[in-house]
Amino acid sequence: MLINTENSRYAKTYPLGWDAVTWTGGIWADVFKTCSEKTIPHIREMFENGDISHVVENFRIAAREKKGSFRGTPFGDGDFYKWMEGAIYVACKNNDAGLMEAIDGYIDLIGRAQLKDGYISTKQIIGELNNENVSRLGDINDFEVYNFGHLFTTACIHKRLTGKDSLMNIAVKAAGYLEKTYREAAMTGEVKTAVCPSHYMGLIEMYRTTGQQRFLDLARLSVTLRDSVKNGTDDNQDRIPLKKHEKIVGHAVRSNYLYAGVADLYAETGDTEYLDMLHRVWKNLVEQKIYLTGGCGALYNGVSPYGNFWIDQKVHQAYGHEYQLPNITAYNETCASVGSVLWAYRMFAIEPQAHYFDIIEKTMLNVNLAAVSLNGDKFFYENMQRRARELPFELCWPLERKEYISSFCCPPNLARLLSETSEYAYSLSEDTVWLGMYGENEAKVGLKNGASFTLIQKTRYPYSGRIHFSFRDTNDIPFKLNVRIPDWAEEGHISVNGSVIKEITEKDSSTYFTVEINEPSKTDITVYFDMPVRLTTAHPLVESNTGQAAVERGPLVYCVESQDTELETLDDLILKPDGEYRPVEYEIAGRRMTALEGEAWRIKRDSYDPGKLYQPLRFKGLEQVPVRLIPYFAWDNRGFGEMKIWLPVAFG
Repeated sequence: MLINTENSRYAKTYPLGWDAVTWTGGIWADVFKTCSEKTIPHIREMFENGDISHVVENFRIAAREKKGSFRGTPFGDGDFYKWMEGAIYVACKNNDAGLMEAIDGYIDLIGRAQLKDGYISTKQIIGELNNENVSRLGDINDFEVYNFGHLFTTACIHKRLTGKDSLMNIAVKAAGYLEKTYREAAMTGEVKTAVCPSHYMGLIEMYRTTGQQRFLDLARLSVTLRDSVKNGTDDNQDRIPLKKHEKIVGHAVRSNYLYAGVADLYAETGDTEYLDMLHRVWKNLVEQKIYLTGGCGALYNGVSPYGNFWIDQKVHQAYGHEYQLPNITAYNETCASVGSVLWAYRMFAIEPQAHYFDIIEKTMLNVNLAAVSLNGDKFFYENMQRRARELPFELCWPLERKEYISSFCCPPNLARLLSETSEYAYSLSEDTVWLGMYGENEAKVGLKNGASFTLIQKTRYPYSGRIHFSFRDTNDIPFKLNVRIPDWAEEGHISVNGSVIKEITEKDSSTYFTVEINEPSKTDITVYFDMPVRLTTAHPLVESNTGQAAVERGPLVYCVESQDTELETLDDLILKPDGEYRPVEYEIAGRRMTALEGEAWRIKRDSYDPGKLYQPLRFKGLEQVPVRLIPYFAWDNRGFGEMKIWLPVAFG
């Protein structure tokens, strides 16, 4: 979701204009192309199909243009707005007049469905038309405010990118309805939490886009009212007052949206109690509850580990105990990892530290890219960390990506994020360009100190650690380039015009190094991060990974699929801690990437029955076997089979 913090009083960085950055090659150019040509059209087809999602059909019925009943999920409206956000971005980036014309048609339809008082939620509108027993804002699981929030966000993107007011007018009317409702709740004390609170981010972005103080005031009121909820739960993060939160708990999407919205609120108001709380909760997430791939929200269903012992509080797709990170049953809803990127980006805006972009890049390159097939039209809802060939139980969601999922919230959320990846390449401050996600691109930059130039980045990152920067169309006003040294980088260097000015060591990991650029037109910068293959181990309390290691190279997590060995099962595969893994060019589904090839061990056992719960260990030794590892994001594109990230380690 695009944000504009240029005039936010307590933000220290702001983004470039939406049209300033263009991916010119490499992984992110491939992702944008696939998203615009495959993912966006595919999701539109799903939403247009009355027999599959019924989403657009619901708007037509609500607009009284067709007769019928509401069908589908109550959050389908919001999911459609998310798709529209991605579609608007793609249409403007690609100058796609046909897609923009279709978007204008959808906006007209939404306007016709909206009621005079500003209310817009197709489930309730259709229910009222059909004299069904429905109520507005009566059940938080009807997701009305979630739908409103995504409408607000998309309206801001539409206004900024096109200059048109059509969708913003609808959003302003809807915000007026919400404003009246919240002020009544403040007077009566009858307050309910809005689940998956996208409206905090949406309202603050409306304030930034329109300049109208009422939207910031409404956002602040809606956040404050959380503390008045009766019988709150950890699932919704409203059991205790917001400023007293110490740990990340409950439903992961609701959590990440909440804290992203509070970070936005801090950027405008500077409430340090909120910032202190964000630091505590963020630390709990990244130090004790996040997967190596950036996935988060490990559990499907359970009870809160922190609430009243005698009163069960159900939690769903949730953060559990510290270090509770299973692999086969890892939930990791895609929307949660999208939410963590939105949150991290806002934290970076208010305190630009390399750590936040380390998390963004790891999450984007690993779990977010893994959530969609390489051809762009199949999706995971949950993102498991291991797939077994057979399970003696059934998980909630399919073990393979599907073209359509009954809860279709993740694909459009992912589509808007992947269409907007260029927003994460750079951030600006007064006289400084801050490097975010690396990738081959060109960026038109204008800084507040008057410096103007086109920045050209050439690289094969994330497969190569060599990144080259040059400048053209410059007015030669000096500026600074803040180079992000990732958390995995322990060796390398930064050179200016062929001379090394900085030797990178382990102490520099997850920091920024400032390069002073006095004559941009005569300056070339080369950044080199050494990218050795490394084995990573987990905390001892991550019981699923005891005695095991994962393979990483640069920002990428690698995995093994059945297709990468000749073994009958990956359960027999053991890593050699001193093994050498060679980077090799490899292709999956037409996408070129860097795989790793080397030698591992196969365990030899006698009289082993894989179906038994317990049995004697009859170890017969180890034998060397070839193995290939592929980037985790590329798994499940070669047919069904086993997949593992974490593998046992043994010396031969």
